[in-house]
Amino acid sequence: MSLRQSVRLILGGVLTIVGCSSEDIVEQLGAEARYEIAIAKFREGDYLDAIEEFKIITLQFQGSALADDAQFFMAECRYLREEYVLAAYEYEVLLRTMPTSEYVPRARYRRAICYYNLSPKSYLDQEYTRKAIDELQAYIEYHPTDSLVSDAEAKIIELRTKLAKKEYESGIIYMKMEYYKAATVYFDLVLERYHDTPFAEQALLRKAEALMRRRRYAEAKEAIETFLAKYPTSPLLEEAQNLQREIMSNLSANQTAVSEVRSRS
Repeated sequence: MSLRQSVRLILGGVLTIVGCSSEDIVEQLGAEARYEIAIAKFREGDYLDAIEEFKIITLQFQGSALADDAQFFMAECRYLREEYVLAAYEYEVLLRTMPTSEYVPRARYRRAICYYNLSPKSYLDQEYTRKAIDELQAYIEYHPTDSLVSDAEAKIIELRTKLAKKEYESGIIYMKMEYYKAATVYFDLVLERYHDTPFAEQALLRKAEALMRRRRYAEAKEAIETFLAKYPTSPLLEEAQNLQREIMSNLSANQTAVSEVRSRS
C-alpha cells in the first residue's frame, strides 16, 4: 500500500469518528451507562429528560437487572411532577409486569397515594377517594409488615371520614329542604357505612330529628335513646335531651289522639 493510500485510510477513519454526533454515541450506550445518565437527571429534578432515558431502558433492555429500577423511577418522575394519573399507570405497569421486583411494596403504596392526592373536597365526586381506599387496603393486605402500613391506615380513616362528611352534608341539605325521608336515607348511610367516623354521632342525632319531623315518633324515640346511651358525654348532649323531650311530648300527644279516635268508634 502506498503512503498516499495509507494517509487516505487514516483520514477517513478520523472523519468517521468526528462525524459521529454525541447523540449517536448516547444511542449506543448500554443499560448501565444509560441508567446513570437517567438517575443523574432524576436527582437534578430534570424529570422529563429522565423519563425519556428510563423509558429507553424499559423498552430496549427489558431483560436487564435495571429494568424495574427504570420503571419505578419513571413512575416517580411522574409522581414528583404531580401527574398522578400517569404515575399511577406507571406504578401499575411495574406491579403487573415485574411482580418479583423489590420495588413492588413501594410502588403499590405510591399508586394508592396517587389516588389519595387526587381525592377532592367532600362536596365533589368521590371516585378517586374510593379508589384510594381500595388501593390502600390492597397495600396493607399484600404487605402487612411494611413500614408504611400505619400511615396507610391513618389515610384510610381520613378518606372514610371525608366520605361520611359528604353523605352527612347531603342529609343536612335535605333537612333544610324539609325532605325528611331523603335525609333519613343519607343519615342511615353514614351509620351503616361510616359508623367509625365522627359523623356517625351527628348522623344519629339528625336521624332522630328527621324521624320526628316525619311523625315517626316511636322510631324517633328509639333513635334518640340509642344516641343518649351511646354518646353520654357528647357535646351535643343538651340538644339531644331537648329533642328527646320534644319527641316524647309528640309521642304522648299522638297516643292520646289515637285513643280518642278509638273511643269514638
